[in-house]
Amino acid sequence: MFRNIMAALVSTTLLTAAVPAFAATMVKEVSVNADIDAIQNANAGSHWATLVDDLQNAILARLADRVSDDGVKVKVDIDTVELANSLQSAVGVADSKLTGHVSVTSDNDNTKFDAYDLTVSFEQAGPFFLPGTDLTALTTDSKEYYDAMVAAFADHVATSLD
Repeated sequence: MFRNIMAALVSTTLLTAAVPAFAATMVKEVSVNADIDAIQNANAGSHWATLVDDLQNAILARLADRVSDDGVKVKVDIDTVELANSLQSAVGVADSKLTGHVSVTSDNDNTKFDAYDLTVSFEQAGPFFLPGTDLTALTTDSKEYYDAMVAAFADHVATSLD
């Protein structure tokens, strides 16, 4: 009995060691586009005016250890109409979202292509709020809301590259 258990354990260990580790996708470039001028909410404009740079920097921060000249190019196009509707909606922060189209291309590897639409909701941004944030007092034009939505979106993009 002991011999069978040891044989199974040794076999499992050898099989596990023989499986190659999957390498994380390396990234050459990240670009973000959005027509922030289309947003008419003046209060939100103070934060959202820097969305392109802030989102690009947040994605790059999560991928800092995976930057390479041979990596993929990640392009994010924020759906400005959807963003404007969320920021101007009377339904409230719980129903708001940040939506964009993400494209991944590679100049060197034909297997490294992807394209998908990404929507991050207020609920998905929950883990990115600072501890102690009063979620009931948030509005779509608050800095805390903005920071959490950008962090959640960037995290989803970075995670999809694993």
